[in-house]
Amino acid sequence: MIAETIFSAVSAAGLGIAAVTAYRKRFLAATRIAAYSLVPVGLVMTGVVKWAAHTAFSPVAWLGFVVLGVAWLLFLTTRAVERRRGGTRKERRAAEKAARREAVAPAASAPSLPGRSPAVRPEPQPAPRAQGSGEDFSDIEAILKKHGL
Repeated sequence: MIAETIFSAVSAAGLGIAAVTAYRKRFLAATRIAAYSLVPVGLVMTGVVKWAAHTAFSPVAWLGFVVLGVAWLLFLTTRAVERRRGGTRKERRAAEKAARREAVAPAASAPSLPGRSPAVRPEPQPAPRAQGSGEDFSDIEAILKKHGL
């Protein structure tokens, strides 16, 4: 009952400050203050304050918070160990596989048949430009030629 009274008084004081702020023609700030001051009344009306007061004096609730804290510390500890080792076992295996694939020959092509040489594509030649245009479209032309356009 005391918590509800205190929350209601805080809300009333906040609404009074909002009224004074609105009187000073600062309507945006007054609206924001009114919104903040209505939150405690809303919490009282929904029963959150009563629930919180019962939780604060309940030993079972405090033991629950302790258990949650221990779980949180265990998560943090395992994450720190993973970082120190270089990730989870699954991530390390994936990195090792990628390293083995790269170590073989990253730029190697498919094996060629005996007696046949690999086909060599000629370099595309840039198209001649008009001398008087003054604009340089060589990079655009290279991109278009690369895509066969």
